[in-house]
Amino acid sequence: MESRQGIARTCLQELVPNERIAQSVEFQSDDPDFAGEMMMTWTLTAVPEGTAVTVVCENVPAGIRKEDHDAGLKSSLENLAEFIES
Repeated sequence: MESRQGIARTCLQELVPNERIAQSVEFQSDDPDFAGEMMMTWTLTAVPEGTAVTVVCENVPAGIRKEDHDAGLKSSLENLAEFIES
């Protein structure tokens, strides 16, 4: 994925079907505030309404504003729900 800040490469680190997905995201940028490796873990939990998804992000580059990161995660979850429900 390429953006105005650089390139992000994602690598699957762990996959436990129906439970957890862990991935590393390497941000390549000339700007050190947008560079580094983030770990993202998605945990799936059965709830009466369906499935709860918890996302934990570690080592998010300092240049990524929390509001922007939260909006990106929300969009990813909405896209996942749309895909699963179709």
